[in-house]
Amino acid sequence: MTIDLTGFVQQAKENKLHVCSVRILQGGKPAGDWDLTKDERRLQHSVSKSFTSMAVGLALEEGKLSLETKLGEIFSYSTTHKSKYPNIPSPEEITLYELLTMSTGHDNPPLWANERGTLLEKDWAKHYLSLPLDRAPGEQFTYSSGDTFMISALVQAAVGETVRDYLVPRLFIPLGIYDVKWDSSPLGVTLGCTGLRISNEELARFGQLLLNKGIWNGEQLIPESWINYATRKHINTPAEGDWGVGYGCQFWMCTHGAYRADGAFGQLLVIIPDKEAVIAINSEENNIQGIMDVMWSELYPQLG
Repeated sequence: MTIDLTGFVQQAKENKLHVCSVRILQGGKPAGDWDLTKDERRLQHSVSKSFTSMAVGLALEEGKLSLETKLGEIFSYSTTHKSKYPNIPSPEEITLYELLTMSTGHDNPPLWANERGTLLEKDWAKHYLSLPLDRAPGEQFTYSSGDTFMISALVQAAVGETVRDYLVPRLFIPLGIYDVKWDSSPLGVTLGCTGLRISNEELARFGQLLLNKGIWNGEQLIPESWINYATRKHINTPAEGDWGVGYGCQFWMCTHGAYRADGAFGQLLVIIPDKEAVIAINSEENNIQGIMDVMWSELYPQLG
């Protein structure tokens, strides 16, 4: 089947949505593509989080971590302290599961040290653990890149190498993604929450791996059980549209029975299991819901 992208392109232009590249796979085969510019490697922003989730699945399978692993079991800093509120635990009690589902108990994403966005502490894990919680972990979703950075730091401490280096032979090279660039913190921890640079075509390959339940060229790269677990809803998200359907383990749930990885400025990887379809989009656009609205209206009906 070939998907006609004419309507999508026209609607994107009429709505002034700056989409750079679209890749559609269905049944494991190319079904449509369109490039406004060269499909070069771009910063994927928070799409990076979903790749970090794959490192977690591998570390769990190897017995290096468990979903119940607490930050205090891995990190110990003199700056950690209990919450200013009674009966709310220390950040050391946050579990890997709560990091994955962004239910760690913070009102504000704890990544930056001041209002100007400058992190004064080079050890970002130490800074994270110095911040008291506003509520008990596990109760409420608050989107937080700091949570994902701590996932990356946990994996690095557990497996003895950065998330980037850990995934190179296990995920990237088997997918044919070479010379991977992924930004790190001042102390050399893969950011996890952002910083990954790949092309839209490479992103589509990752989407096909997810659709295949972790299998690529007959090899089980990521445990099927983890793909199933990470890409289902674990917590409610207080929002509208495709942001109000729930959150998994570093994946957003979508309308139309889909799930996705997404990043700032319109980086999108949408997996639609019942259509056996993958839609990868790279953009330079703040209106991500606008892009998805056009995708649902112009592309989804053609998937049969």
